[in-house]
Amino acid sequence: MNQPLLRTPLYDLHLELGARMVPFAGYDMPVQYPAGVMAEHLHTRAKAGLFDVSHMGQVRIRPKSGQIADAAHALEALVPADIVGLKPGRQRYAVFTTADGGISDDLMVTNMGDWLLLVVNAACRDADFAHVHDALNASCDVEMLADRALIALQGPAAEAALVALDPKAAGMRFMDVAQMELAGVSCIVSRSGYTGEDGFEIGMAEDGALTVARALLAHPDVAPVGLGARDSLRLEAGLCLYGSDIDQTTTPVEAALEWSIQKSRKPGGARAGGYPGAAIMAEQLTDGTTRRRVGLRAQGRAPVRGGAELFADEAGTQPAGYVTSGAFGPSVGGPVAMGYVAADHAAIGASLFASVRGRLLPVVVTALPFVAATFKR
Repeated sequence: MNQPLLRTPLYDLHLELGARMVPFAGYDMPVQYPAGVMAEHLHTRAKAGLFDVSHMGQVRIRPKSGQIADAAHALEALVPADIVGLKPGRQRYAVFTTADGGISDDLMVTNMGDWLLLVVNAACRDADFAHVHDALNASCDVEMLADRALIALQGPAAEAALVALDPKAAGMRFMDVAQMELAGVSCIVSRSGYTGEDGFEIGMAEDGALTVARALLAHPDVAPVGLGARDSLRLEAGLCLYGSDIDQTTTPVEAALEWSIQKSRKPGGARAGGYPGAAIMAEQLTDGTTRRRVGLRAQGRAPVRGGAELFADEAGTQPAGYVTSGAFGPSVGGPVAMGYVAADHAAIGASLFASVRGRLLPVVVTALPFVAATFKR
């Protein structure tokens, strides 16, 4: 609690751009710039926003045998995703699971050809590194890449802005990964992000981050965006925030993340199971769950925030679940939320009531995402 806040390599740039800084996962991070959260959100949807996500953890897994398949097989003992089938230059979403089926973190895994790159959440970074190192140390060299920066360029103008620095970006599709030279800086670029928009995540040595960020901000359609708009963008896109929508008490199936368990890892698949909580997951994939993460639209303009209780009746006598994330959705033009509800209340269109400041407000179970994704397939 008394540790000083860490700073990303772009800290001084944030101050220069007038950012309001807040503590986040042990870092001093920009929550918004002078334009404000609403404007930053809408700019990202219309043009392109640039986000500093250098607080995320980056881990390299290099197989001691020199065979990438050995590292992939080893990592599959920790995640339900198909890592063996992940081709070089491709990235995949995965979750670390616990023995009772919970989610200890979500992450991105990239096949870099002869090593694997993991990008994990900042708050879980040290625990994730210890988890992977302890499990894979016999067969792999596991290294925390502490001298790296990461920025995200998101929105319909993201491709044009990046192509201006390296034409190779135009040929990439969703979840492709490539090495690029951007403004003279060697970068690892993935066509991915966490806003629902087309875009890129760009990793580089920390001493090159300012050069790349300034080069991208020089494009007329690119503006800096803080954590506030990043949260409302991911919520509209129906994407989970670790620690709010998913955690060690929620399983991937309850969280509607079974799409992250590929066919080869599901019951009957070529490499089914073998990860923590696999038996629980197999049962839930076959028989279903007692609760489910769903989208929620509140009637009126008042946002329904995380922690709000949900009821099946207007009198508030029949508990039905709870809200995990909620905010006003600028692109939707109204409040949006996600939460867990009992399976018999999880159907699209189901009517529920949320407890907000002593009142019960009507909400409707809604399909996710609230805003359609624009990924380049």
